[in-house]
Amino acid sequence: MTWTTPPKMPESGQPASPLVELDHAAIQTGFSWDTARTELAGLPDGGLNIAFEAVDRWVAAGFGERIALRWLGKNSERREFSYADLARLSNRFAHLLDRLGVTPGERVCLLAGRIPELYISALGTLKAGAVFCPLFSAFGPEPVRVRLVKSQARVLVTTTRLYERKVRAQRHELSDLRHILLTDGGDESGLLPFHALLAAESDERNPPVTRPDDMALLHFTSGTTGTPKGAVHVHDAVVAHRLTGRLALDVRPGDIYWCTADPGWVTGVSYGIIAPLVIGATLVVDEAEFDARRWYAILEQERVNVWYTAPTAIRMLMKVGAAALQGRDLGALRFMASVGEPLNPEAVIWSRKVLGQPFHDTWWQTETGAIMIANTPGLAIRPGSMGQPLPGIEAAIVRRRADGGVDVLEPDEQGELALRVGWPSLFRDYLGDPDRYRQCFAGDWYLSGDLARCDAEGYFWFVGRADDVIKTAGHLIGPFEVESALLEHPAVAEAGMIGKPDEFAGQIIKAFVALKPGYEPGDALRKELLGFARTRLGPAVAPRELEFMADLPKTRSGKIMRRLLRARELGLPLGDLSTLEGEAPSGPVGMVAE
Repeated sequence: MTWTTPPKMPESGQPASPLVELDHAAIQTGFSWDTARTELAGLPDGGLNIAFEAVDRWVAAGFGERIALRWLGKNSERREFSYADLARLSNRFAHLLDRLGVTPGERVCLLAGRIPELYISALGTLKAGAVFCPLFSAFGPEPVRVRLVKSQARVLVTTTRLYERKVRAQRHELSDLRHILLTDGGDESGLLPFHALLAAESDERNPPVTRPDDMALLHFTSGTTGTPKGAVHVHDAVVAHRLTGRLALDVRPGDIYWCTADPGWVTGVSYGIIAPLVIGATLVVDEAEFDARRWYAILEQERVNVWYTAPTAIRMLMKVGAAALQGRDLGALRFMASVGEPLNPEAVIWSRKVLGQPFHDTWWQTETGAIMIANTPGLAIRPGSMGQPLPGIEAAIVRRRADGGVDVLEPDEQGELALRVGWPSLFRDYLGDPDRYRQCFAGDWYLSGDLARCDAEGYFWFVGRADDVIKTAGHLIGPFEVESALLEHPAVAEAGMIGKPDEFAGQIIKAFVALKPGYEPGDALRKELLGFARTRLGPAVAPRELEFMADLPKTRSGKIMRRLLRARELGLPLGDLSTLEGEAPSGPVGMVAE
């Protein structure tokens, strides 16, 4: 096999090298994805495997004893895994999947928080040629069931607590699920002990035999109608993961890197697992939830060089104030970036003042698989802007035409953000839903569904979603799941939801409910409905506010007009009412925030 020599890693504990400004015009001029692929080791006969590039290539190049993952438990535990450790353990998990009868292309779902077993399972799944599908651990039972059914998962790796709360009661509905591995238990009928079975497998394994276009990752993302969409990504996506991690986040071999995103979402996989390991960094993983003082302590004590987090967390840090930072030495911190929702200008200004450097906003989607537009190192930040397209990415603001094509708009015109296809991490399908997949494209343009504008200097500015999907605390939530859960309550006749601006979460979910005859609106019922939704959906997805209405505004075809709900809530123009069914919607009869 022919190896590409990996970049030299600095000794552990060495200070980070100075920021290198990138000449984006020069990079764009000579850029090609084929050249980017030469930075990876590859497999014989043109093969490619994400996990092989993430761990095994470093072991073969003599860097196996470098720390790949530093895990910080919520109860002060601390564990370190070298690249060689991850290679051995992921080999064992791949063997275990073989023994369980999992074949290439079948899905393995992970329902867990930020625990070491998740990272081992992800890499082992990819080595086995199976498909890694993460599930957000804060989801309620119904979202978990829907995703397990749609993915046709053969294996689920989870904890005893999550199994009891989210899976056990609906196990009989999961006909495709053959095996459940518990990271802290097992040996019950139908439940297998993760660690005992892993210990029985071999450390050694032949290199994977996957091809660049083989399915590797399945990420669920919500839409405005229908069930969640499973975005399919292939092993070739690793080319974009590596390049964007290097160019957009300035991650370098030997860096200490911390991505705070939960691995249940695409960011926590693309940039919380794959990109830093493929580049050769040490990945910091904190099991605990947000705490400002804990976060500042981690940045200081772990000597973090690159930090990738979300605007919601930044706003929470702003709320806590600079006192939590007092006495901390963040001198190792070289680059900070943000993802998940637009980064407000105030956060950039605050970080410059308090942290001594700005957060750099990035824009991408589950479907794009990797960062597309960013405020990269060396690029002058315009607070509030998403930045400029990365090398290999052609972005434009377009308007859809009636014939299915698009018109590219002039600078500062508002329209839909589109990307010309051709980058390797672009999703390849919505699993089992080719019609929805085709609707995402017009000719050779991918249509993002985000409204934006581009100024004369090539900076892109986010305006809003073109549909009703809501981003709350960095999580993308579709109305269908929330409304469906509320409709399961015997008192609810109709339900609609909108995103309502919130200082810290970006948006919160507000539900509008029309009751069935025999039920009267009131505070007790409101609390009951909010609790019902929270139980079904989990706290990250459930509504925070609920308003009763006599009737919800609908089109003549029966579709709830969330646009009108949003306009009335926020005092915006009502717009075109020509499709409205009957009279204008009735006013509220009661609303109390949670």
